[in-house]
Amino acid sequence: MVTGTPRASRPTLVADTAIGLLAERGLRGLTHRAVDEAAGLPQGSTSNLARTRAALLELAVRRLAERERAVLAPGEGGLPLSGGLDGLADTLASALHRYLSGHRRLLVARCELALEATRRPELRAVYDAQGRVFREMVEEMLTALGSRAPRRHTLSLIAWCDGILFSCTAGSFHTATPGREELREDIRELLAGMLVRGSRLVSGPRHRAAPQE
Repeated sequence: MVTGTPRASRPTLVADTAIGLLAERGLRGLTHRAVDEAAGLPQGSTSNLARTRAALLELAVRRLAERERAVLAPGEGGLPLSGGLDGLADTLASALHRYLSGHRRLLVARCELALEATRRPELRAVYDAQGRVFREMVEEMLTALGSRAPRRHTLSLIAWCDGILFSCTAGSFHTATPGREELREDIRELLAGMLVRGSRLVSGPRHRAAPQE
């Protein structure tokens, strides 16, 4: 179970422990007492930090978003806006491979929280706000690459990425981890379908420029 580093602040320790419990035991296994026990904290410590279950879930959502961003877009610069289609394909393939190779439990926890958010409007608001950061980042990249429908393409690209993560973590392909090159080719094909009309952005001899209208 992930319970944070020895030097983690108490909120971080509690949140990381909650994420670990969600992945290991599901929502039913997430209680204030269980977090105290798993984190090695005195009884009542989690309640002092997050008085209600809703507050504990919100803490977990915010921390999960931080950890996923660190995996998917490490560094302060986030996802790059240069390198064209190939650069974006390389970046996303590396991010997905990194996630699937060492962080699958984060996705299990996210699935638990996403389902709970459908039943808790207050959690839905927090969950959506955290996810909006990554969506806006992807939309900005696709816009820079010349997408003529960046919002629609963002939905398609993120849905594909989520589908790969789910299928290879909890779905029928859970025993397989696609290689980085496989992921790169898949993403490149997807992006080429979106951006092929933006001829100045698609590199490589396999693609011809679209005629000027």
